[in-house]
Amino acid sequence: MHTVPWVHVVPEQGAVPVDLLLPVTGRTYAARLNGRQMHDPDAVFQEFYDELRLPDYFGWNWEALSDCLRDLKWLPADRYVLIVEAADEMLPGDAAGRQLLLRTLLRAARHWSYTQQPEGSDRAGLVVVMSCDAAVVPDLQEQLRSCWEDTVSS
Repeated sequence: MHTVPWVHVVPEQGAVPVDLLLPVTGRTYAARLNGRQMHDPDAVFQEFYDELRLPDYFGWNWEALSDCLRDLKWLPADRYVLIVEAADEMLPGDAAGRQLLLRTLLRAARHWSYTQQPEGSDRAGLVVVMSCDAAVVPDLQEQLRSCWEDTVSS
């Protein structure tokens, strides 16, 4: 189930139809991030830096992460897939930080959804798949819905 067409929450070992992730043609870059490693903002930035090969000029803050996710020019591809495993374990005990991260991902994915795509592709340029324990899928979906509503109303 998904909040918007470019962000999906699935149970661990769950499946997302491949046609939601891959374009008809073109180059796809996939990054796997580990929510268990994202115990504080610095660890979040490190995980994104490592897995997305962020440029050396990355500023190690939320605004810089947002800017980089909306750019991705150092990773030439037609489509990007971010898989966040154990997404429910991101920023434990930091609800405000988790909201910032979710909003950052939602805004970046929305930005890419409005970017011109390769001919023959009607899919967003950035898709985020968050996997977590099946019991917490509804909670994470609700957090995303809430962040999405805040994002589109601001």
